[in-house]
Amino acid sequence: MHSHSTCSCGHDHAPHQHGCSTSAKRPVIRKITAISTASVETPCCGDASCSSGDTADDEGDRRAGLSRYSWQVQGMDCPSCARKVETAVRQLSSVDRARVVFSSEKLVVDANSDVRNDVEKAVARAGFQLQRSDAPDAAKTAQPVPGFWQENRSLILLAVLMAASWLLNSINPAAGQLAFIATTLVGVWPIALSALRLMRSGSPFSIETLMSVAAIGALFIGATAEAAMVLLLFMLGERLESFAASRARKGVTALMALKPDQAVRINDSTRENVQVSALRPGDCIEVAAGTRLPADARLLSPFASFDESALTGESIPVERQKGESIAAGSLSVDRLVQLEVVSKPGESAIDRILHLIEEAEERRAPIERFLDRFSRVYTPVIMALALAVAVIPPLLMGTEWQPWIYKGLTLLLIGCPCALVISTPAAITSGLAAATRRGALIKGGAALESLGSVRTIAFDKTGTLTEGKPRVTAIQPFAQQDEAWLLSTAAAIEQGSSHPLAQAIVAAAAERRLTLPAATEQRALAGSGVEAIVSNRLLSITAPSKVDAERLAQHRSAVEALESAGNTVVILHDAEQLYGLIALRDTLHEDARNALAELKAMGIQGVMLTGDNPRAAAAIAGELGIDYRASLLPEDKVAAVSALNQQQPVAMVGDGINDAPAMKAATIGIAMGSGSDVALETADAALTHNRLTGLAAMIGLSRATHANIRQNITIALGLKAVFLLTTLLGITGLWLAVLADSGATALVTANALRLLRRRS
Repeated sequence: MHSHSTCSCGHDHAPHQHGCSTSAKRPVIRKITAISTASVETPCCGDASCSSGDTADDEGDRRAGLSRYSWQVQGMDCPSCARKVETAVRQLSSVDRARVVFSSEKLVVDANSDVRNDVEKAVARAGFQLQRSDAPDAAKTAQPVPGFWQENRSLILLAVLMAASWLLNSINPAAGQLAFIATTLVGVWPIALSALRLMRSGSPFSIETLMSVAAIGALFIGATAEAAMVLLLFMLGERLESFAASRARKGVTALMALKPDQAVRINDSTRENVQVSALRPGDCIEVAAGTRLPADARLLSPFASFDESALTGESIPVERQKGESIAAGSLSVDRLVQLEVVSKPGESAIDRILHLIEEAEERRAPIERFLDRFSRVYTPVIMALALAVAVIPPLLMGTEWQPWIYKGLTLLLIGCPCALVISTPAAITSGLAAATRRGALIKGGAALESLGSVRTIAFDKTGTLTEGKPRVTAIQPFAQQDEAWLLSTAAAIEQGSSHPLAQAIVAAAAERRLTLPAATEQRALAGSGVEAIVSNRLLSITAPSKVDAERLAQHRSAVEALESAGNTVVILHDAEQLYGLIALRDTLHEDARNALAELKAMGIQGVMLTGDNPRAAAAIAGELGIDYRASLLPEDKVAAVSALNQQQPVAMVGDGINDAPAMKAATIGIAMGSGSDVALETADAALTHNRLTGLAAMIGLSRATHANIRQNITIALGLKAVFLLTTLLGITGLWLAVLADSGATALVTANALRLLRRRS
């Protein structure tokens, strides 16, 4: 078995148990642990108190000695609720870090003691309910889906009262004024209560506070109709925002719904329906046609077709053979199958994706973090400015109080930063969800933002640009030996290696049904090749460049001819004699040319980084029309990527252990879904379907997300600037100010949802 070193062709050999740099494609189930669809933390409406704990939010790992607790949050109907819950929990001294993933409605808390009761009380005071994630299934009660009336009764009641007030006002203005006051009080009561709860839980500058102050202030200056209209428009805007937010997180809720609640378990030919949480590795389960797998499992039936599109984005059903692993959530297409469970409860492919979603908000985009910090300063400044507008002109210039108080209240509503702070996370959440649908899993907003800036992509060759399944193309003995002896001896030396070239040699010997001689003391030679003792002789397999030039002189032309045709050549020799060469060639991925053409059309250049010899690399690069660097060790790839990165942002695409350091050195690392676990863990994104054409779609989506963010910020700030000017000039009033806030929030969220419908 080879140790982790470079093989005869200059590629990395990896220990067998870890897989090689370009092993045959493996089911996505083994890879999901390292890949994430990522949710994005949605800031609150400028909550200044949110600053506490921000640093902890951006940490990648929790500190030692802390316990982790989690809950499902009930009662959140818009993204800003997530930060309100976080702020309430962070007031507790024993809490080290708290974060809410709005897309999966989960609160995760790290603390140095058992704070579950305190957290539940704090969140209840803020107006939300929690359900412990570790509660037994029997204790968990599904949150009932509210009907249309239950969900909108406050809005409908206020609309009816508003219509009645308008009608009464047209008949009797005095009675109409009283009706508007009553309507305002009915509308402001739940909002003011919510504002008081949020103040006590650490969110003094919430939108509920601003709205309550504006509505009550309008009553005091006699703007009763406008006070009621402000509340009606606010509730309408909240409902629109809630609807848009639920659409944005539909991808995550759909993923959670993929796994059935119950499974059919077989015990000694007896079938029983059990909860999915009762399944354990080794259990035998039965899945009917048209039913989804409740856990990761190994197929026991001879063969079957499975629809894995929910996890890979690949719409065509995949044929699986007995012994292959299939991920939870996959759909059995054509037959009743029996499988053996391989995942523990809560550790299936779907569970791991959801867990990674929870972790991904630590990777927020830089622009999102900036807007979040900006909003914390912005809201108190706007409140101070509104107070100054209401007080300074009457005091210093002797003007009337009522018009300037009215302008101050209007400015208060215009200044709410909801639309601004939601503009970025709404777009990023939609962008990440759209990428997941296409089989591109991106680890958070920071990675999505980096993708759009990439101008050069460095590719590993074997397994990335090529299939990673080389075949023996030529066998040339040099001495008195024949082809059969040369191939069988080489296969004996390479037997047990996980490297694709070694496997190709062993496979070629198996095809010819050759008997392999005994080989002992197999050992990888770092940076050189591999050796073993065969028939009491120490034989080596190395690249031609590792063989003494004088010994190879008479065979140089044959080696060069094969390499120029795109072959990788290895030499079998001992310390005294060369016994022959074996040439191998890989085939290009079927979509490699199209992928590189699409990237070139987007202004992105490609470069191939490979440990293969220069002539073989030149042949492959020539077919693809890209630049190349050859004969590279892993550290050479890092140096090459670092040099390119100094010129412009670079993405590194690979699938092997030897690609992981280069991925880390690049602006962003992208792994092929069939690659090694190390590469997938290192990467910032992955293509689960292994189609290179997904790169252009991924980068195009990143650029579209950037454009969407710019549009959203323009909408948010543009509307506020226009209404700020018209308010100071006395042109617009309170109800239009609400449109500048709630309307802009609904607009930016709806604009972000366009990314979900974007076509590749």
